[in-house]
Amino acid sequence: MSMFLDTAKISVKAGKGGDGMVAFRREKYVPDGGPWGGDGGKGGSVIFRVDEGLRTLMDFRYNRKFKAQSGEKGMTKGMHGRGAQDLIVRVPQGTTVRNAETGKVLTDLVENGQEFVAARGGRGGRGNIRFATPKNPAPEIAENGEPGEERELQLELKILADVGLVGFPSVGKSTLLSVVTAAKPKIGAYHFTTIVPNLGMVRTKSGDSFAMADLPGLIEGASQGVGLGTQFLRHIERTRVILHVIDMSASEGRDPYEDYLAINHELETYNLRLMERPQLIVANKMDMPDAEENLKAFKEKLTANYDEFDEVPPIFPISGLAHQGLDALLEATADLLAVTDEFLLYDESDFQEDEVYYGFQEDERPFDISRDDDAAWVLSGEKIEKLFVMTNMDRDESIMKFARQLRGMGVDEALRQRGAKDGDIVRLGNFEFEFVD
Repeated sequence: MSMFLDTAKISVKAGKGGDGMVAFRREKYVPDGGPWGGDGGKGGSVIFRVDEGLRTLMDFRYNRKFKAQSGEKGMTKGMHGRGAQDLIVRVPQGTTVRNAETGKVLTDLVENGQEFVAARGGRGGRGNIRFATPKNPAPEIAENGEPGEERELQLELKILADVGLVGFPSVGKSTLLSVVTAAKPKIGAYHFTTIVPNLGMVRTKSGDSFAMADLPGLIEGASQGVGLGTQFLRHIERTRVILHVIDMSASEGRDPYEDYLAINHELETYNLRLMERPQLIVANKMDMPDAEENLKAFKEKLTANYDEFDEVPPIFPISGLAHQGLDALLEATADLLAVTDEFLLYDESDFQEDEVYYGFQEDERPFDISRDDDAAWVLSGEKIEKLFVMTNMDRDESIMKFARQLRGMGVDEALRQRGAKDGDIVRLGNFEFEFVD
């Protein structure tokens, strides 16, 4: 089984804030001590942190649920509950985080130590010391903690490499990587020897260095889900330069120029912007019979399909097995990297907009009303459900405060307009009450 994993779907849930406390001062020589209940502590957040030591999302294969701790409850003497520690989840460099429901990109984590708050912890509920007023100096009201955020996320790993090797299976990509770097990819005389991306560091004779990735061989239809290539085409997106490796000896019985067109078609079909990346054509296996004649024919066909205003991609004849022509290829690659900027992976439209809104929208209703099968009225909506969760239903004063808040939001009037009558059942979550007209 491959120990490489580059996609994972996980759920994250931040901790709930601690409940506020109802308490009063009861000291012997302090008459009418007043409220003394403290606030609850903040719930822990779930935070992704980039760790350059990780190379795969394998840690998420069996552990797919991440839940932070809740904050402590408020205490007497006005003491606040302890806030919960944040849950740190380590991810490799190059991890893209998407909203699993909408597909929108939330963040792209590429720098070592970079952090992203995947789910924010709920704030602690206020204790009764917060509700004291001249009119009500001894309130028996306290809030429950705010629930933490909960999300379904899709993680995608796109390895960080400056140069990507692409081509059909068995054209010599893994051999080339093993020769120019210290990487030791599995190499065999059969198709799809490479089943996971391999990464290595290249150092040229002039002192330049860059990261090179050998990707599993592509075949026709890879962008549509054929073969192994569909799983790993995403890794090409971060590369700045593409080395297109071609078997110029035609040992597989294919035409080298047709191979060149087919692979470029798959790159273009998967992501049109991949064709913006500069390419160097690597004519491999030049130590084999017929390679020189095939290279001559390849150049003629390539030149014939470019007009006088287009620049023909440079071709570097090499033999990975015989270590021929490698220095010129690596120096040219380093020079091309020096003048090639990083490509923007995502447009602004790909990112999910910030969900925090600090304005007021008059048309936005804080609740919805529907009818259940048993003729009960059902209240729903993020704002009203959050208000209900944060209400301490064990205290009469808290329930009365909740009723006033519903009335202030216009729930009574809206129910009346929908035809609710005195004694009708109104349901909010698992809480039911009678409508009083």
